[in-house]
Amino acid sequence: MDSGAPTVARPADDARGVPIAEVSVILGVPMPTLRSWELRYGIPTLTRGSGRHRRYLPVEVHALRLMRDEIARGQQASLAAQSVREVLGIDGVAGALIHRILAASERLDAAAIRVLLDEASRTLGLMSCVDDVVMPSMRQIGVWWTVGQCDFDQERLTTEAIRGWLDRRSAFAPPPVRPQPILLACGPSDLHTIGLEAMAMVLREDGWACRVLGARTPTLTLAAATVATAALAVVVVSHLSTGRIRAIASMDAVRHLHVPVFYAGNAFTATRSRRGVPGTYLGSRIGGACELIAGALDGGRAKDLVLS
Repeated sequence: MDSGAPTVARPADDARGVPIAEVSVILGVPMPTLRSWELRYGIPTLTRGSGRHRRYLPVEVHALRLMRDEIARGQQASLAAQSVREVLGIDGVAGALIHRILAASERLDAAAIRVLLDEASRTLGLMSCVDDVVMPSMRQIGVWWTVGQCDFDQERLTTEAIRGWLDRRSAFAPPPVRPQPILLACGPSDLHTIGLEAMAMVLREDGWACRVLGARTPTLTLAAATVATAALAVVVVSHLSTGRIRAIASMDAVRHLHVPVFYAGNAFTATRSRRGVPGTYLGSRIGGACELIAGALDGGRAKDLVLS
């Protein structure tokens, strides 16, 4: 579930820039490919004098990460570059809110982050707040952490501020109209839960009962919870390609219990990575994923999803 936003521009020769060799390791993309993306498609756009070595600022690393992920989804490089430029061009209210949240993160101001998320929800609506503000902000913090622009305290404070906001919204959601819950779990190898928590919050606002099982949910635990709660459906998210096989095993276990299973995450962005996977792919946006789940279950297609 991917989108992103630019950070405040800094000088191209800033000492905090990351050498191309290091970026290649961080992203798992060969250096010649990175050079090709810059020269052929302008991703990223760098400002430097002639003869300078390539050093990438966090916003530029983020652009390259988006380019890599778009190509992994099966996009042609030219179309991927166009998509990246559109994503990085987030402006207007959403772009301004992202910048203000990132500035509050740099100040370690958790209260300000929560206030800004309330403003985003009021102004943009809940789904757009999640997809166009919450998740891009979190991904930018992740980029900063990866390239060393923020420390553990900033990353943790920002994560917990956003998690606290999601928890508060969930606590005030209307009572569920169905007793059976939708279970949401990370694959057995995956740690990051913010996307799952955001999805659960959106579903709860729409009257669905949800239980988030959390990080690194073992297959046996997921299967047992599915039976114990008489789950209406199960969502499994996996971002690590190395954890894809274990996540698929979890989905397969749920399908053998005759319960509809949905899945998402970076491990499944490429079309080829979804071949033969036992479930319904949710795409990259949380709002769209929640609408797909609700439509499938409300539309009485749960039995078809189990049997398909």
